[in-house]
Amino acid sequence: MTKPTIGFIGLGLMGGNMAECLQNNGYDLVVIGRNKEAVAATTARGAVEVDTPKALAEASDIIMLCVTTSDVVESLIYGDDGILAGIKSGTDVIDFGTSIPASTRKIGADLAARGAGMIDAPLGRTPAHAKDGLLNIMAAGDMDTYNRVKPVLDLLGENVFHLGALGAGHVTKLINNFMGMTTVCTMSQAFAVADRAGVDRQQLFDIMSAGPSNSPFMQFCKNYAVDGVSDLGFSIANASKDIGYFLKMVEDMGIRAQIAEGTNANLQAALDAEMAEGNVPEIFDLFLEQSR
Repeated sequence: MTKPTIGFIGLGLMGGNMAECLQNNGYDLVVIGRNKEAVAATTARGAVEVDTPKALAEASDIIMLCVTTSDVVESLIYGDDGILAGIKSGTDVIDFGTSIPASTRKIGADLAARGAGMIDAPLGRTPAHAKDGLLNIMAAGDMDTYNRVKPVLDLLGENVFHLGALGAGHVTKLINNFMGMTTVCTMSQAFAVADRAGVDRQQLFDIMSAGPSNSPFMQFCKNYAVDGVSDLGFSIANASKDIGYFLKMVEDMGIRAQIAEGTNANLQAALDAEMAEGNVPEIFDLFLEQSR
């Protein structure tokens, strides 16, 4: 059976490794990317580069987006020479990024009007997992569309979850990132307060990690605050964006999330301190300075 041609936009660390995984498993790719080195790597493996999202849509059976923001997704869909202008009936779009659920649902409705399907499928784990097809994938959308794209999702992910109607994947990812980034901010500030109080950071970690507060995120925070190793590959800028999206989502629900507002304020303070490109546990430096 002929494999579908996949159009891939967003060849960053995660997307580039996902594209390589697809190519290593016999899929033909059509690509667009600002990173010319990454584009060259995919074309060296047989991918075809095109100039516009419209041209990519015209040549693809499945379109995969692995980009940074809802604004970027909307520009790719609706812009001049965008995906919507070139998409064929029967094509499916998968948004692997972290987007605002309301935007996702609007795009899905507009694609459906053209006979195309959509799945939101934000990701968990790291670029290294992407290369080996071991991602966690939080997929959502109608079952017919999901079943059509499930073979490629299963190729890219070790754990693939179907979470319900379109948008539920992005809802779940935003909740997940709210919890994770709040944990990192809380633990990083705990280390800074301990330092101010004269408590050894390693001892604090030993005590807290022996109890129910222990978590992988606590380990990442300890790696930076105690050992000086910044090994959680998620930037303060991305964390701030995701918490902002979480707050927009709950605002649309008519509720308020004060804890998320606190996390957002801390991340904004880090941005103001020109720490945007640092990994999230590096916010410890901000808290440490504030505690002096």
